[in-house]
Amino acid sequence: MRILIAIGVHRQREAGAAGVVLNHARELGKRGHIVECWFLDDIFKQPAKPQRFESLFFALAVARRIRKEPEKFDVVNLHAPWGCAYGIWRRVFRPSVSPPYVMTMQGSEERYVLTMRRENGKGRAWNFAWKNRTWHRAYHQTMYDYSIKTANYGAIANREATACCQLKYERDPARMWFVPNGTEERFFISRAFSEDPATKLLYVGTWLDRKGVYYLADAFGMLAKRISGIRLTVAGCVAPEEQLKSFFAADVRSQVCVMPFVPRESMPDLYARHDIFVFPSLVEGMPLTLLEAMATGMPAVTTNTCGMSDVVEDERNGLLVPPADAEALADSVERLCNSAELRERLGIAGQQTVRHYTWERVTGKLERILKLAIANR
Repeated sequence: MRILIAIGVHRQREAGAAGVVLNHARELGKRGHIVECWFLDDIFKQPAKPQRFESLFFALAVARRIRKEPEKFDVVNLHAPWGCAYGIWRRVFRPSVSPPYVMTMQGSEERYVLTMRRENGKGRAWNFAWKNRTWHRAYHQTMYDYSIKTANYGAIANREATACCQLKYERDPARMWFVPNGTEERFFISRAFSEDPATKLLYVGTWLDRKGVYYLADAFGMLAKRISGIRLTVAGCVAPEEQLKSFFAADVRSQVCVMPFVPRESMPDLYARHDIFVFPSLVEGMPLTLLEAMATGMPAVTTNTCGMSDVVEDERNGLLVPPADAEALADSVERLCNSAELRERLGIAGQQTVRHYTWERVTGKLERILKLAIANR
């Protein structure tokens, strides 16, 4: 197959969404397919202006490029919401020659809006007051709506968003598929579980309100009072150290290590040097960092919400806590800190679980959908 994968983010291996595209492209290439990837920096050499319309401009530019050479690709895999323009064009004009459109979507915008509206009521959402919500509904959600409605097939990274496409948008379940994200083989390493209490916690991800960072800071303040010598590393946060530490109580800031950027090749060692993975995100697609941490045998504490609960089964291969509950988060982390047996049991089970989430396996599901789209074009 000749495949185009397009996504409106920068080409950066360390970034989650870009990492999904690059890993799928690599695995599809191994299977003998010809894959071309278009990122934001491939389409725009200068930032789009006005920047608030960048997503729409990218979607329009991708559609124009495909239409200029309609026979160049057998199928196009356009990530939502950037497939909306091409999907609308195909739906309206029904061209006799144009590659079918397979949508990839990471998560549910409906879940995001519900979650962040609640957080705004608590004063814990950075930019989601009524004006921002109105703009999101009129602009972002509309692009997602048309990306979903006009796709021939869909590959969606969590089960909740898959069900939303089938129910809210009345898409045929035979065309909307759950295709989880994956992890690389190099993350599957051996881990020794010490009998000593665990004190090295790790959070990996951008420092954003939707990631539950307020609750992480609150929970760590509680843990610092209960467990002597406990430390937290915040990695890949893309935020200045001083700004990030301001979220924590002054008396625990010295116990927080901030690593704004970590090279991709250094990630397995970073996981190996820590004891427990803490991921309190409120809404996700399917986080690559959670899969990577579990692949290294790290016991994980995360939230019982979309994305995480597709992978983690409470008390079997990790611990799930209610989202936005700092006390529950602290209690579960404390259990792991004090029990080597629990860390080992959950860590080994988590690693075994993620064996089913390698990029080789999940890309096989995407390949099947791409072939279906061509066969039923």
